[in-house]
Amino acid sequence: MAPRPEIPPKFSESDPHEAALVDSSQHPIAIGDRTVDLARDLLVDGRGEVVPLRPRAWLVLRLLVTRAGRLVGKDEIMDEVWPDCEVTDDSLVQAIGDIRRALGNDNRLALRTLPRRGYMLSINGEPVAGPDLSIDATSGRPDAGVSTTPSATPHLSIVVLPFANLGGDPEQEYFVDGVTDSLTTDLSRIAGAFVIGRNTAFTFKGKAVDVRQIGRELNVRYVLEGSVQRGGNRFRLNIQLTDTETGAQVWADRFDKAAADLLDMQDEIVSRLANTLSAELIKAEARRAERSLRPDSMDLYFQGRAFLNKGITPALMARARDFFVRALALDSDNIEAAVAAAHVDFAIGASHMTDDGPAHFRAAENALNSVLLRAPHHPRARMLLGAVEIRTNRAAKGIAECRQALALDRNLADAHGFLGLGKHALGRDEEVEGHIQEALRLSPRDTRAFLWFMFVGMAKLHANADLEALDWLRRSIEANPSYTLSHFNLAGALAMIGDLREARSSADAGLALDPNFTIRRYRMNAWFRDNPVWLARRERFYEGMRMAGVPER
Repeated sequence: MAPRPEIPPKFSESDPHEAALVDSSQHPIAIGDRTVDLARDLLVDGRGEVVPLRPRAWLVLRLLVTRAGRLVGKDEIMDEVWPDCEVTDDSLVQAIGDIRRALGNDNRLALRTLPRRGYMLSINGEPVAGPDLSIDATSGRPDAGVSTTPSATPHLSIVVLPFANLGGDPEQEYFVDGVTDSLTTDLSRIAGAFVIGRNTAFTFKGKAVDVRQIGRELNVRYVLEGSVQRGGNRFRLNIQLTDTETGAQVWADRFDKAAADLLDMQDEIVSRLANTLSAELIKAEARRAERSLRPDSMDLYFQGRAFLNKGITPALMARARDFFVRALALDSDNIEAAVAAAHVDFAIGASHMTDDGPAHFRAAENALNSVLLRAPHHPRARMLLGAVEIRTNRAAKGIAECRQALALDRNLADAHGFLGLGKHALGRDEEVEGHIQEALRLSPRDTRAFLWFMFVGMAKLHANADLEALDWLRRSIEANPSYTLSHFNLAGALAMIGDLREARSSADAGLALDPNFTIRRYRMNAWFRDNPVWLARRERFYEGMRMAGVPER
């Protein structure tokens, strides 16, 4: 017989948590071929052998057993099982993983995850109410004909498995483990992400894995695997993201880097991977949500983010906004959807899509301030508030907000982009390119790079470096030909140097995308109104746009 597991300490009679955790009957409870013996603090398999379970995981299981058939919220579990210490959600995730493994594959459906709400245990296959089930008021059971399939795994849930050291050099092992460890931490900063902790992930180190099995054991949607190999003076990192439900590869890439300072290189690799994975995971979640017959608030959020990441056009902004509004209608506490909706308002105002840009900036600022009252450490909310302040003549304050956002999330490449925009607002145009280069270092294939290129182009134009400005503005259009403002900015810049033929061609391209664009609208939404030097330069630019054929009204 297996040795008796480590037993959690008995509660004293005066312990207030005892009543919540101990079922008064103390009768053994059957879960498939497992038996939970609350009187003896044991989990026993079908052969009568004890199944080991760590103390905190045992306490979680006790609580779920005594609440069998009912939703037990995450906060309630944390308060009951960890009443005397501060722990992260990762501690609960690890305990749930331990319980699932202890229950065995045949019984894994007994313990269900209700995303963003908590967990529910069903005893001996008894149907229980899930988040999508209606309850008959008389019987207390689900209505007839309603499916009782288990809840889906959490949105954007992922485990980063320890990367393989292909060279076998033990001196490189700390570098390889460091990449895995740092990437786990950085991915946890992605909005809406649910990332398995490194302690759990490292139990798979050096083992052959079945990603579908890992998905079932850890209740995650994605597995990230990678390998690192050093050859001469270069490192090569191969990485792939796999869907645990289908076993299909979602995304794969290779990263080559000259061997230099290992810690600096590790930071750069992790930052690039985290930013790329953020976009790839959002696309994957959006594809999943499209297949859902009953999308929840986070499903709708991810679909909206996928449109927001595609670019900035009136049609894309309208689609994105619709998803965020629907997400908030289902869950008014969906902070990610609220931040993303504010991002839409900011983008509409900043891109001159309307004659009333200031109204969109006000709406974005009000929404972001409301979010930050509830979540003061939300990095994207901080960054976007800074962007609004930069675009509404409060550049110094906006720069401070963007720096605070970077302190909360070092991989927030867009914050570096807005720092560049803030320096342009302050007339420190010679500093803009440096911030954009830092953004590109963190996220060289970022979906918003076209904006960063435009920021540098306009800064160069204001610094009278017209030829350099043209190069950056052309890069902006190459990165995203559908962004209207880049075409109009290039048209004005070309006209200023006397190339009217190409200037008119660029203006025509912009008007084909937005026939309602006018110099009047551009002027109405002008910023830095209290900066006479900036305004004088802008008048020169307006004249260039007129010569290029952009309509006045």
